[in-house]
Amino acid sequence: NSMRFGCCLNMIAKGPDGTGIEYIEALAKAGFDYAELPLAEMMALPDGQFQELVRRVAGSGVHCEACNNFFPKTERLTGESADLGKSLDYARRAMDRAALLGAERIVFGSGGAKNVPEGFPMEKGYAQVVELLGRLAPEAVARNITISIEPLRKAECNLINTFQEGCRLADDVGADSVRVLVDYYHLTEEQEPAYHVADLGPGHLTHVHFARPEGRVYPNLTDGHDYSAFAAALLAAGYDGRVSCEAYTQNFEQDAPQALLLLKRVLSHKE
Repeated sequence: NSMRFGCCLNMIAKGPDGTGIEYIEALAKAGFDYAELPLAEMMALPDGQFQELVRRVAGSGVHCEACNNFFPKTERLTGESADLGKSLDYARRAMDRAALLGAERIVFGSGGAKNVPEGFPMEKGYAQVVELLGRLAPEAVARNITISIEPLRKAECNLINTFQEGCRLADDVGADSVRVLVDYYHLTEEQEPAYHVADLGPGHLTHVHFARPEGRVYPNLTDGHDYSAFAAALLAAGYDGRVSCEAYTQNFEQDAPQALLLLKRVLSHKE
């Protein structure tokens, strides 16, 4: 079993850059295997500041093995004003920065960017996303990156809300470098059955986000939530990749080690 556990640091970011890099040493100290850092926020950094972030990661004892927040909210991926050339240019540069960090997964949720505008045909918006991902697939391969489609709850986006829909999108793109993520919070919010993960996981599932659904906070062994159905679905899917806590906390130093205990006990069946 080679499951690896990390945290999405943007969720707890306090610094002006919004990356959460200021928590990376605490993440390493808590015993996590890797950090997941936000691409849109890292793309907003001037070169010098980005190099500084790369150095800080290198000195922390953990690597940035995954990136979330692929596209900023300001990027239009669907609708009349979507500009494929502009989006591809941004994505190539973003993937270059991810590759420089050594990230092997880029999470494509980007709810604001891919939300289909009102009055624009849903199937046309969907086709725009299929084309974008199809064009990015070889770029991902060249950088040893897998793009992980992230289904988001309807409150955050009107396109790709379930793991099932994410898998259909990946199938329509038809590239090994474009796979699917399951986020336990979004799965629960959409009341999607865990068996979808068990059934469709093999061949599709490449990354996991995790939180206690109530409040989207760091989980722990005494939080009263029953994670067993989800854990069983991951096991049934044969998943042994990365799991990132994408959750809020007021006290990372206290809550992170507790979350790691839960993840190891509940998801990987080993201490």
